[in-house]
Amino acid sequence: MLQRLTFILLLANVLACSTSPSPVLPPVALQPLDNSFAIHKRWQAKFGDGGSDQYLQMAPVVQNGIGYVADLHGLVTAFTVDTGKVLWQVSTSYTFASAPGIDGHTLLLGTSHGEVVAFDTTAGELRWHSNVSSEVLAAPQSSRGIVVVRCVDGNLYGLSLTNGTQLWMTDQRTPALTLRGTSAPVIAGDIVLSGYDTGRLVAYTLQSGKLLWQTTVAASQGRTDLERMIDIDGDPIVMDDIIYVIAYQGRLAAVQLSTGQIIWTRDLDSYVGISVDAYRIYVTATDGIVWALDRNNGSTLWKQDGLLRRSLTRPQLQKQYVIVGDINGYLHWLKRDTGKLVSRTRLLQQVSFDEKPDDDLLFAKRRSILAMPLTTESGVIAMDRQGHVEAFDVTYP
Repeated sequence: MLQRLTFILLLANVLACSTSPSPVLPPVALQPLDNSFAIHKRWQAKFGDGGSDQYLQMAPVVQNGIGYVADLHGLVTAFTVDTGKVLWQVSTSYTFASAPGIDGHTLLLGTSHGEVVAFDTTAGELRWHSNVSSEVLAAPQSSRGIVVVRCVDGNLYGLSLTNGTQLWMTDQRTPALTLRGTSAPVIAGDIVLSGYDTGRLVAYTLQSGKLLWQTTVAASQGRTDLERMIDIDGDPIVMDDIIYVIAYQGRLAAVQLSTGQIIWTRDLDSYVGISVDAYRIYVTATDGIVWALDRNNGSTLWKQDGLLRRSLTRPQLQKQYVIVGDINGYLHWLKRDTGKLVSRTRLLQQVSFDEKPDDDLLFAKRRSILAMPLTTESGVIAMDRQGHVEAFDVTYP
């Protein structure tokens, strides 16, 4: 049985250091901030228990104004994005471990027991159930009638969207020690891209799972298994036929989609991933520094270290801003062009910043935002690890 490193333990160590001597530094305390624009709570709800004490990024998926979310105890919920009203809710016996994927009228979920489950989005009716080789932590992806599923043991499956029948399967070696998480497969036309715990990015054909190419994004270094971890847990991003991908304790790379040839690399690491626009790559680094890099060559445009060690989410982009969630339920807005911190709010309550410096470290595990916030026409939706979902209207300048 593979050993798997969970960030639950890492977070516990970080919190413990605020009350006992430790070489591990705590999250940086937030400084007072006058918001540059208005952020108002639109609605608040609790849709099950989220990932609870597990390190699971079980954020909702949204399609046509309807959000869909599951929790680890088998509850599946559909709700309106505008109001948070529950449209339907189904209680199942599954132990869900992934965020939902969606294709038309089919909602797709992975479980901790190596299952892929499909529901009808109209009323939550079970469509099919398919067994795979191990736990599914990343949202299943689907295109052209094929569902692509990445398992924690390195196996990648192609299943029929219609009935869940296995169409193909590939496998990759998995190191003895890895982070608890996997990147979701990315479908770009007829190509499936998957990042692995070996630091490799691999391309397959969507129809048959045939290997097209593979390239090494990061190489293991160090003497211990811990030092040699180079997982690709952040989802690769494809833009203009270039793949941008980053590894933990590794590097960021720009890769040619058609050939797998590496265009450029940059020494920088992340376990949550990146976002990309027409000009920049935005990186939430492992240490909590947020970077903006030039898409053409990876050179630094700016970096923001005011959220150091706050276990930030993958960056989300909206208007002229970068949005990240953190260990204690805060959402932070940064300017895209400068990285300046300009606004902030918090799930469950609007917090005044006359708190003592260490107050925002309390109960961090319970309040953590693990998954990238979602954007809507009027603002942002975010969910903490306990299943609390909050929608905010944002009045941008």
